Formats: sequence, C-alpha cells, structure tokens
Amino acid sequence: MAKIGVEESLGQVQAALREKGHDVVELKQESDAQNCDCCVVTGLDSNVMGMQDTFTKGSVIDASGLSADEVCQQVESRLQ
Repeated sequence: MAKIGVEESLGQVQAALREKGHDVVELKQESDAQNCDCCVVTGLDSNVMGMQDTFTKGSVIDASGLSADEVCQQVESRLQ
C-alpha cells in the first residue's frame, strides 16, 4: 500500500489508515514527509512563517473538521 505521512496529533487518523493497510509515518519534522505518497496535516500551523518549501510531491490533505473515515476516503481518492 501507500506510504502516508500523518501529523503526530492525528492518532485516530493514523490508526484508521493502518487498518486499511497503509504504511503510516508520523510527521514530526519536514524531512519525515520525503517519499510519502500523501500527507495528512491538522492545518493548525499552516504557513505560520510564510515559508513555501516543498518536501513532498504527494498530495497534502488538511484534516481539520474531518473524521478519520473522511480523511481515509480523501487519501484513497487522491492515490487513485
């Protein structure tokens, strides 16, 4: 399955993605996103410093306001 980077605070999302067979990597720093097919973030600290460095070529999903199941659906739709 796909390698998905997920922010540390999104434990339920991590568990749901693992149940679906994805390789889940906790995003603790920018370099953790390298080689991920998709990243899931909270959106809480979105571009705080105005920097626009890119660390992954995969999709980035903002999980704010979404349930774990909704995030899984978005991940799977973007991986197709």
